[in-house]
Amino acid sequence: MNTMERPVIGGTQVDKDWWRGAIIYQIYPRSYQDTNGDGVGDLLGIVQRLPYIASLGVDAIWISPFFTSPMKDFGYDVSDYCDVDPMFGTLADFDAVIDTAHRLGVKVMIDLVLSHTSDQHPWFEESRQNRDNRRADWYVWSDPKPDGTPPNNWLSIFGGPAWQWDARREQYYLHNFLVSQPDLNFHNEDVQNALLGVTRFWLDRGVDGFRLDTINFYFADKELRDNPALPQESRNAYIAPSVNPYNHQDHVYSKNRPENLGFLRRFRELLDEYPAAAAVGEVGDAQRGLELLGEYTRGTDGVQMCYAFEFLAKNQLNAQRIAEVFAEVDRVAKDGWPCWAFSNHDVTRHTSRWELTPAAHRAFTTMLMCLPGSVCLYQGEELGLPEADVAFEDLQDPYGIEFWPEYKGRDGCRTPMVWEQSNQNAGFTQGDPWLPISHDHLNRAVAVQEDDPGAILHHYRRAIAFRRAHKALLHGRHEGIFAYGDILAFTRTYEDQTIFCAFNLSDTPSVHGMPAGDWMTIGSELGGAAPTPDYRLHLGPWQPCLALKRGD
Repeated sequence: MNTMERPVIGGTQVDKDWWRGAIIYQIYPRSYQDTNGDGVGDLLGIVQRLPYIASLGVDAIWISPFFTSPMKDFGYDVSDYCDVDPMFGTLADFDAVIDTAHRLGVKVMIDLVLSHTSDQHPWFEESRQNRDNRRADWYVWSDPKPDGTPPNNWLSIFGGPAWQWDARREQYYLHNFLVSQPDLNFHNEDVQNALLGVTRFWLDRGVDGFRLDTINFYFADKELRDNPALPQESRNAYIAPSVNPYNHQDHVYSKNRPENLGFLRRFRELLDEYPAAAAVGEVGDAQRGLELLGEYTRGTDGVQMCYAFEFLAKNQLNAQRIAEVFAEVDRVAKDGWPCWAFSNHDVTRHTSRWELTPAAHRAFTTMLMCLPGSVCLYQGEELGLPEADVAFEDLQDPYGIEFWPEYKGRDGCRTPMVWEQSNQNAGFTQGDPWLPISHDHLNRAVAVQEDDPGAILHHYRRAIAFRRAHKALLHGRHEGIFAYGDILAFTRTYEDQTIFCAFNLSDTPSVHGMPAGDWMTIGSELGGAAPTPDYRLHLGPWQPCLALKRGD
């Protein structure tokens, strides 16, 4: 089928390519809205707030895990893939999320954690009993070395060896994350079939797609070979904090295995049985993330989108770095489809990470909405929320507890959403919130910003609407994204529409030229500058220029 053709379902055309250029709003359900007073957000809270989400103009929501779980890693340790944890509600509540979202024109994507389960999952409880049960080979097990030490040098992202001894089997099992998160053995086809069955369960329930957690971790090397050392000059902290020895290895055997492509083909075949299901994969790799993005999204037999960590990094994002990233995308992933995010539930909020002024935050938001690919927004970024300062005694994140104080973990970006200023719990709960409300967030609450025409919340709405109104920004190609000092400039073209975009990503005025042609200034609601008759742009600090080629 041509990618632009739309199947007809029940008399209604379905856009199979809705994900191209889509804006996806991430919800961390523990922290979005609590409706029963237990201090933890829930699915009915999402139902309550869906009109607000729809008012942003986004295409879809991505809900972080809400499955049954002991919550050692807050839902990323699943003990039942096909049920809702009671703290979040019931399957009927999830159905209400689907029904309400669809009625409001918002698609629903859920977070599938396929690489590992909880050690309390029935599959693992059976697997660990002995070496000859029916699920004995469903996880990555290995005998020790002759001296009793783990089978190889692999490290866990959460610190220490990636192997845990189990006395019942007298073997080690692999855990790339917490000890309580054993890795599934994807070399076993029964495991793949079971996970595809889980995927079908949620597709049949009405979800529109998935965010695939740690998509490049599915397979481990069959021979369990040692990872080589990573030269110091090649290390960075995209995936793990710099104090974590995980950064000292090149993880060519513990993840990123070529066999992954075969499973992704099976996964895509399943998605294609449904009218318009799509997936976005999280590629967690500091050295070859963009290359894997290209491999996993190339053609029509992988996942539709992936995002790497280049724009989630700690280092200040500037025009030069953005141009470098897109040059690399064009080199290794030209036929793939990226999805960009500045913030999510695992990294310091980008307002704080890059020390953005309000003007800078607006400029980066406008730029994000003009870049090629799709977009993920993280709850609260539309309010300009900074990272919350969570005291050690209030920490919940095992990652932060392990590496405190050099790394404070992820709780600072996971504190509850602020809905109103008058309530000490910001309208999030009537009880005691699972993480403290940041007082620095209260004056940025939704109700406060709704009443302020100059608030960044309204800028997000305008920027999202601007993107959705221009097909060149949703689907268009580019002929290169270039840095000229602090100016980032590029042209997007789709069918008969061409848009020129330039951004001054600094607090210093700058002058820049623009392509010859008959251009009409657009995006004035986003603070854009107009070119002079001689095609010169006088861009103020953090100012964009957006122009449409006449006749287009």
